[in-house]
Amino acid sequence: MTLSGVVTSLYSFNIDGVDGSFPNNRVFQATDGGFWGTTNQGGNTNCSGGCGTTFRSKNGFGRFVQAVPTVGRVGATVIILGNDLTGASGLTFNGTPAQFRVISASEIETAVPTGATTGKVEVTTPHGTRVGNVDFRIAQRQDFTPIDAGSVVTETSVWSLRRLW
Repeated sequence: MTLSGVVTSLYSFNIDGVDGSFPNNRVFQATDGGFWGTTNQGGNTNCSGGCGTTFRSKNGFGRFVQAVPTVGRVGATVIILGNDLTGASGLTFNGTPAQFRVISASEIETAVPTGATTGKVEVTTPHGTRVGNVDFRIAQRQDFTPIDAGSVVTETSVWSLRRLW
């Protein structure tokens, strides 16, 4: 839907076809750029009333990477999910280079580098640069002062606060 309210159909299901009909769950965008979902009818035409199916609609959207989690402190471990990541030669957090290890074609392990700021995660692969679909937010360390000047901050109380973080 455009800002002016114009709706464009991305796909039309055929009730009698193998592509399914009556989408019944949320559609999500995978890191391959495609939109995926499920239907509760159609699919295998040998079932009474249809079995339902999984569908994918590409529509020209590009591949991207997804950081898990999407927020972390410097030094925190982050997993980068995507497609065709084998042979990656670079990874940055908003332009700050990070050390990384390719786990598989769809997973990279890294840590938030010193100097990183909130922004896009980018991975350079032999197939092009994959850019994060949401900003990675850098969590800042928060120092605190006890409200009561006579309060004593102990290691136990700091540990309790860390568990809440």
